[in-house]
Amino acid sequence: MSDIESSTDHIGLFGMQIDRVDLTQATDRLLDWARSPQPSACRYVVTPNVDHAVLLTHHEGLRASYAGASMVLADGAPIVAAAKLLGRALPGRVAGSDLVPRLFQAAGEQDQPIRVFLLGAAPGVGDRAATNIRQQFPGVEIVGTHCPPLGFEHDANANQAILDAVAAATPDVVVVGLGAPKQELWVHQHAEQLEAKVALCAGATIDFLAGEKRRSPVWMQSMGLEWLHRLATEPRRLAGRYFRDAVQFPPLVWREWRGNPSF
Repeated sequence: MSDIESSTDHIGLFGMQIDRVDLTQATDRLLDWARSPQPSACRYVVTPNVDHAVLLTHHEGLRASYAGASMVLADGAPIVAAAKLLGRALPGRVAGSDLVPRLFQAAGEQDQPIRVFLLGAAPGVGDRAATNIRQQFPGVEIVGTHCPPLGFEHDANANQAILDAVAAATPDVVVVGLGAPKQELWVHQHAEQLEAKVALCAGATIDFLAGEKRRSPVWMQSMGLEWLHRLATEPRRLAGRYFRDAVQFPPLVWREWRGNPSF
């Protein structure tokens, strides 16, 4: 265990053990892992938001994925706010869409580049993201991209094709953009076969890097309103989920405060 890893601690919240680290500390730990020898099983990082907290109440597979994660980072602003309210304050929000470019930037400040594989997003998006990354981040070597077909998670041949592509590319880091909870479930299931040092379950980050989607303005991010921007840009996909989460999340906070988690 590295000094970076051992010097941090966690908080228990909504059935998760969330690492009490800020963006810089999380980046340093990832770089440490990327420079270390290949572990027996790929380390992976998850970034919970409110939707994850709600899903964890009834999704056993997702709970197993979280239990096996090497780092759990609070992505959602409501998660950070709830932690503070419950007396378990976190240093702040660490969004996957912030962590990945920060990691790429930090890699450029060192002599040895990191090798990165992009897994997920729609056809062609990973390649456009790769082009942008090569232009913006000289410390990153993109060694492969792969867009699995719809329903790949139920197809043994498609899953093996992913594992073979990653193995052939020998990356240090795999950025996984398969959507939640699919990406967390898949990485957990295949961590022992995934030949990379670390995998980042990073949601729409590949889309952002490709310019396929735009993040909210910085002022909205700083005020915890990024969800509102996403709702405005993708109302049909997100409205139902956000409504469900808005109804179910406050009772989770209440039960946590009463010392009676729902699972």
